[in-house]
Amino acid sequence: MTDATIEMLEAFSAAWNGHDLQTIMRLSTPDCEFWASAGPEAEGLRAIGPEAVASAYRAIFDAFPDGQWTRGRISLMAADRALSEWTFVGTSKDGKRLEVLGLDILDLQDGKVRIKNSFRKNRLG
Repeated sequence: MTDATIEMLEAFSAAWNGHDLQTIMRLSTPDCEFWASAGPEAEGLRAIGPEAVASAYRAIFDAFPDGQWTRGRISLMAADRALSEWTFVGTSKDGKRLEVLGLDILDLQDGKVRIKNSFRKNRLG
């Protein structure tokens, strides 16, 4: 993994914790996609293109105004793919506290994130 790739991935992660949608989108390719953890398709809810991706990300920030991705760890799988492990903690607008372990598989292209494919544990109880 090049220093530039590491810096970009660290900035991408920091932007998530800052709910900085402008930076997240600047670090995403023009043909970016977000595959959410749940949704109607095998890939979850798929948002394709910058407008749809930004809208999906904004919905996460709106649903969990204090949401943070903690204990982050980034690993390279290949030159064009990275893993981002995290524990999400946040409180929904209705006051429900959530803490779950998750993972993003990030497909990279031209020094940016092309696909953010998210997986997370579902906590029962």
